[in-house]
Amino acid sequence: MEWWAAFQQQLRDLGHVEGRTVVFEPRYAAGNVDRLTALARELAQLNVRVIVTGGSIATRAAIAATSTIPIVMATGDDPVASGLAASLARPGGNVTGMTSISDDLDAKRLELLREIMPKLSRLAVLWRADNPVSGRRARAVQPVAQSMTLDLRYHPIKTGDELPGAFATMTQERAGAVFVIAGPQLFPDRERIAALALKHRLPSMHTQSEYVDAGGLFSYGPSYPELFRRAAVYVDKILKGAKPGDLPIEQPTQVSLVINLKPARALGVTIPRPILLRAERVIE
Repeated sequence: MEWWAAFQQQLRDLGHVEGRTVVFEPRYAAGNVDRLTALARELAQLNVRVIVTGGSIATRAAIAATSTIPIVMATGDDPVASGLAASLARPGGNVTGMTSISDDLDAKRLELLREIMPKLSRLAVLWRADNPVSGRRARAVQPVAQSMTLDLRYHPIKTGDELPGAFATMTQERAGAVFVIAGPQLFPDRERIAALALKHRLPSMHTQSEYVDAGGLFSYGPSYPELFRRAAVYVDKILKGAKPGDLPIEQPTQVSLVINLKPARALGVTIPRPILLRAERVIE
């Protein structure tokens, strides 16, 4: 995966060569978050020097597995709101790293959607019900939507098999678009989501560009490879003696807009030229 490759490359650039100065013990749950607890325990039992996590659920599993091994978050929800850190400036404990959330990202996503679809009045919101972080974000966006006179319709699903039914309901409710809140459980279904959105003629807005690569309309969010590169910098500091609780947690500094013109053309959505010019990447 590009994120992992970016992390490894940054460590190499910092002088940590795999097999010589560092050994990796990768563990991947492949969207099955129930496996994370056991995987984190495995790493704790190996007494690794640092555990790097992707996402708040993985971070919580690592915290449950060890209170002494440093944990570096590469991505995740607001760690203070999630109870994972005392503050961004001084997280305390054994956790530090990056958060992939900043306060105004969802508001800017809705603003972009309104610029693309000025007549949009009803927006479906899709997320995995077994991801409390996604559920909290879905509720948090409500005030922003109200200020824009957007009627939100919530569609939490428990498994990927519920996706066809969820999209059918969106159509019945006459939603004009769908906001997909990314999460580890939903990530393996991104191509299926894109296909269903196209089938039901729903332009889709995403928080991660990988969903747009799979066929979604557009995403606005941080660069996940960049977040993993920054996580490698934290690992380097910890390996050189820094304490994780003393290292401030960073919010994303690079946020990019990615647009896929293939679903735009198929759905008859015209992307305004000013927005196309703002995009970091446009898929033709």
